[in-house]
Amino acid sequence: MAKKFFDLPRLVQIILLILPVVGWIVELVIRWSAVLEKFTLLNLVAALIYTFLGWGIILQIVDIVWIILFKHLFLTKA
Repeated sequence: MAKKFFDLPRLVQIILLILPVVGWIVELVIRWSAVLEKFTLLNLVAALIYTFLGWGIILQIVDIVWIILFKHLFLTKA
């Protein structure tokens, strides 16, 4: 699922992340699928952080900027 998200056009990724509740759900699905697809400690820690603190707008803004600059979510690579 994470690889499919990263294959989407950048604009679609940003739109999915910018919507308040939808963005948090999309991040959870992507981060946990990245843990299942490619287990690393960094992916697991990021998934746990975003599960409990990811509903805040600050982390979503960080992810949007990170996608624009580096083409993946902050602390998560699939």
